[in-house]
Parts: sequence; C-alpha cells; structure tokens
Amino acid sequence: MSSGNSADGDDTTPPEQLALIRETIRQAKVPKAKPRTWRGAPLARELPVARVLVDKGVLHLDRYFDYAVPEEMDADARPGVRVRVRFGAGRGQVRDGRREGGGLVDGFLVERVAESDYSGPLAALAQVVSPEPVLGPDLLGLARAVADRYAGSLADVLQLAVPPRSARAEKRPSPEPLPPPPAPAPGPWERYGQGPAFLRALADGAAPRAVWHALPGPDWADAIAHAVAATLASGRGALVVVPDGRVVARVDAALGALLGPGWHAVLTAEAGPEKRYGQWLAVRRGSVRAVVGTRAAMFAPVRDLGLVVLWDDGDSSHSEQHAPQPHAREVLLLRAAHEGCAFLLGDIGCTVEAAQLVETGWARPLVADRDRVRAAAPLIRTVGDGELARDGAARAARLPSLAWKTAREGLTRGPVLVQVPRRGYVPRLACERCRAPARCRHCAGPLEARESGPLGCGWCGREQGDWHCPECGSFRLRAQVVGARRTAEELGRAFPAVPVRTSGREQILDTVPDTPALVVSTPGAEPVAEGGYAAALLLDGWAMLGRPDLRAGEEALRHWLGAAALVRGQEAGGTVVVIAEPSLRPVQALVRWDPVGHAVRELAERAELGFPPVSRMASVTGPPDAVADFLASVELPGDAVLLGPVPVPVPAGALAAGEGAVWERALLRVPPGSGAALAAALKAAQALRTARGAGGAVRIRVDPPDIG
Repeated sequence: MSSGNSADGDDTTPPEQLALIRETIRQAKVPKAKPRTWRGAPLARELPVARVLVDKGVLHLDRYFDYAVPEEMDADARPGVRVRVRFGAGRGQVRDGRREGGGLVDGFLVERVAESDYSGPLAALAQVVSPEPVLGPDLLGLARAVADRYAGSLADVLQLAVPPRSARAEKRPSPEPLPPPPAPAPGPWERYGQGPAFLRALADGAAPRAVWHALPGPDWADAIAHAVAATLASGRGALVVVPDGRVVARVDAALGALLGPGWHAVLTAEAGPEKRYGQWLAVRRGSVRAVVGTRAAMFAPVRDLGLVVLWDDGDSSHSEQHAPQPHAREVLLLRAAHEGCAFLLGDIGCTVEAAQLVETGWARPLVADRDRVRAAAPLIRTVGDGELARDGAARAARLPSLAWKTAREGLTRGPVLVQVPRRGYVPRLACERCRAPARCRHCAGPLEARESGPLGCGWCGREQGDWHCPECGSFRLRAQVVGARRTAEELGRAFPAVPVRTSGREQILDTVPDTPALVVSTPGAEPVAEGGYAAALLLDGWAMLGRPDLRAGEEALRHWLGAAALVRGQEAGGTVVVIAEPSLRPVQALVRWDPVGHAVRELAERAELGFPPVSRMASVTGPPDAVADFLASVELPGDAVLLGPVPVPVPAGALAAGEGAVWERALLRVPPGSGAALAAALKAAQALRTARGAGGAVRIRVDPPDIG
C-alpha cells in the first residue's frame, strides 16, 4: 500500500519541519484583522484596551473594568491618568460597567493591554481628564495593600491618597530639583547612644529601622530635621508624618533652619486645595524630595523614598476617620516593607505597638542613658487620695496645698502650665456625700452645670432643678470633672495679679512668652513656652485613668509626658505635680520617666489576655438584625474568636439616616498571622451583602482604637 502525500507531509518529514508546516497552514486560514472601531471611530492601534478603576467605593465593584481607547485619546491615555467613563445604567441599576450607557464617573487608568478578557463589546473612554499621571505603580501597590489590610476598597484608599485636581496647579511648572545636600553633623543625635550611627547609616544609603524615645525638651524637631537631611544627602527622599498643624510648623521651621528653602514640601489641609495639590505635584514630579505633613501625607508619592518618620503614633489624629480608616503607623510600616526604606518611629512616650516592634526585632531602640534622662526631665511629685482627703484646700477648691505652693513658686520664675482633662465649665457632676454620678431621671444621661440657669441633662436637655441623689437623698452636688474655663476662673481669683490664658478646642495657643502666667490647657493643646514652663499641675488624674478603655493608662501617661516634657529640667528647677494615686503603674512610670518600661509591661499583659496588638481584632457594628445576618454569612478563619455582640451607643447621624435606633457591636479576634485572612473574610461578606442589597447598615473596622 502506497502511503501517498498529505498536507502534513510524508512519513519521513522531521517533527520540527512538520510543526512549522502546520503553523504556516493555521496562519493562512486566519483572516486578516480589520481595523478596530467603536461606533465608527478608530481605536488605538497598540494596546487598545484600558483597565480602569472607577471611583465607586462599594466593595463588590472593587476591581478593574475594561474600556476601549479611541485613537484620538491614545497619546494622553497613559497609565496613572484621571479619566471619565460611562458606568451603570442610571436609576441605581448597575450593569457590568463595560457596555455603553450609564452615567459618567471618575476613575484612574491603571494599565493598557492588547486584549480584554471580556467577550462582549467594550465602551470607550469618555474623557481623559488630565494627561498628568498621578497614580504611579508604587502608590497603586501601597493603596491595594492598605485596602486589603483594612477590608476596604481600593477606590476609597485612593480618595485619601490622591488629592482633588486643580487645573491651575497642573499648568504651573514645578521647580528643578536641588542637588543632594552635604551630610549633616550628628547634632542632637549625639545625646542618644546609637544616634550618630543611625544618622551615618541614613547618609550611606542604608535602611535602618528604629523606635526612638526622645528626651524631653524642644530638640526632637531638630533631630527629625537631621535625619531628613542625612537621607537627602544619600540622594533619596524622606517623608515625615506628624499629628497636627502645630507640630508640622515646628518640623517645618527646623527643616528650614537646617537646609534652607526649597528642600521640602508641606502637605496639610490648611494650605487649601490648589496650594496643596501644587505641592503634591512637585513631590510626584521629583522636584521636591522631602515631605512633612499630617496623616494625609502618609501616601505622598516621594521619589526614591529612603526614610519614613512618624512622630507621636499614639495621637488619635493619626487614625483616619474616612473608610477604610487606616492608621498612619500601619501605612508607613507597609511603605517601609514594600519600598525597602528606613523607618523611624519617634515619641516622648512609648505605645504598646512601638514596644512590640522592638520586642519582635523588627526595629532597634534609640534611647538616651538614664543620666541624660534624669537631667532633662523635671521633678515629678504626686498627690494621692489619702493626702487629698486630709487636705482642706483640696476639698474646697480641688487643688491640694502642694499644687498651690508649686504654682506660687513657679510663677516667680516663669509661666505655669495647668492641664485639665476636659474643656468647658463643669462637664460632669456627682453627689457630694456618696459620690454617685448625677443622672437624669428621664433618660439616665449625665447632668451638667450650665453657666446660667438650672442643671440640665447632657443627653435629652431636660432641666433638673429639683434633683436629689437617689442613693443617699442628698441635695448637694460636687464637680466630678471640672472643665478648663471653670479652672481658669478659680485660678484667676486665687492669683488676681497673674494673667490666665486658656488653650483648648475653641482656641489653641501655639506659644506663650517666658513671663509669669497661668496657662490652663486640655490634653494635647498645651502651648510651648519660650524657655520652658517653670512648673506644671496635672489635675484630676483619676478621671483620665478611670476611662473604660483598654488604653486608659497608656493614654493618661502619654498626655502627662507630653505636658511634663514642656517643663524645664530638674537642674533648672522644673517641677510637675500630678494629682493621682502614686501606686498606680502609669503614675509610677511618670515619676521614673520610664514610658518604655510601662509599654513593655502592658504588652506582656495583653499577650497573656490575647488583646491587641498581640492579636488582631475587628469590630462589626450595626442594628442587631444586620449584625446577626452578617455574622451568619461571613466565613471566618478557624482560629477566630467571637466576642459579643453587646449594645453600643448609636453613632451620630445613624438615627437620622434611618439606620436603626438600637445598635450592637461584635468583636472578632484572631491570633498573629491570621489578620489577613480575617480582613479578606470580612471584605468578602460585606461585598456579598452590598451586591444583594441586604438591609441594615453594618460598619466594619479593622484594628478599632476603642475596645474597652
């Protein structure tokens, strides 16, 4: 039998040649592609598909959508630019987002590809808003990591990371970048054992990671400026994130004094949209290599990032209030890990999270020796409950004799700081005889003494002119926590020849002169005194320690240290009087000026109890039915522990929005290593609820700050 010939060749054809013949025949059968068009308009010849992240924060739409790129937009439609696309079908009905129709929404063009994995027709980009690429690969990767960690959407994170556009700011050219400055001398870092070595490592281009326990006094801002200058000397960029505008101003002044103008940008909301966006663009374009700002600056697109600095990580201002509510410390930790840059966490005190970074070996401590600490810190004296009970002056005016004496002596040498836990007049009242809290008989809310008129309820507003104690029948009240204004009045009467200044939420003072004066301030609002305060009185310590919160002791110590650090050192006669029980751990840590020891002991106790930060935790809050439905649908990791639900106050605005008059909260806890799995499970369950339109609002927060 003859084998004959075939299209594949004869039996003696080598396999390599046979494969080449088959491929030639296959290509010959494929018709030539026609030019691609959309509604008759030609599309881009190369990479005609744009992957777009639409500005929709809902979790079930947390993915990219493909759109066609018209030829006329080919040059401007680059990865990272802002675009507008048609999305949805109107009237709230959401389609796949890829077909024609729907309203115009903003988005970011993430990448250009040759083909789409979607088989249907693609809608085209409606508009390239600006050819300025504002979303680079590093920022996109960081935003995705933050969204995954906090069970949020990428679109929500990018709303925090990329400021709103200003066309005028985009048109202005950015200045040419300055050459690297020379490496600075150690300066204030000489006071810390490993400080000079840390600065040399930054200047040499290394990436050291450190937790810095700053000495009391004003030198910490200058130390941050030296660390930034050393990083710039290596040809890299630096990012500094601080709690508020007052601290920004101090670091800004220190950088200007050390480097001069033009070396750094300031990113704060107070600058206004146009100026802030212009500064942000200068950073993204590489014109400026150093940034100092508040928490929004944690996403600043610094070129060749070499150092991230976070100051005072325990301040609540570092916790973002918009979804997905990331904390600046965790974002900067992610940046240090993803971009391989140096990390510096600095504070007068020490949080439990900072102690954990040192204990795990991820960071090294930067501390001064005990002799330097004792010389820089003021003398701390305490007044406990027993002394208060025996002190007639304290019972009458809330200030013990030691505090009056310290204030009088201090006023002969300079200003005296008085820290009170709350603002206002007399926020809370209690029975004078049995100390039971005075509450409204209608809603059980706390009673408040108003500046004029009878007693009133702080919740329902009803007047309580005929109040008497239900426990002992007494008709007499005492101030449970006296506010700043009432304290200022009392001190003004006691020291009539001395000016009294107040600093609080309504008006925060930045500085006060080095002249005798009483400065009454709430925690965190203390102004800086030129040359330091001669003395400080820390009142009502029990009110700060008695809060039903896991962090009550840590927060009280942080506020006390912040105020005491503004007082002159012992050698200059600086004295601090704290009115709190001396045997309590935070008070002892203040007396010894040992915030690190306090944080280490707190960390050990939380490890035994399974509390954060040793464990990871998330809260699920909402109406009871909605919380129960969510918990029934979520597929939690096997090692997750459910705590609750328990009743919680209804958030502001939820009742008016019709989200229920009763709310509950459940806590979910997982051991180390399972945090990512917990966040992924919560995100998937919330996305499913949103997609099927489940009733009842459920709010998820990973790492909630208040779990008391």
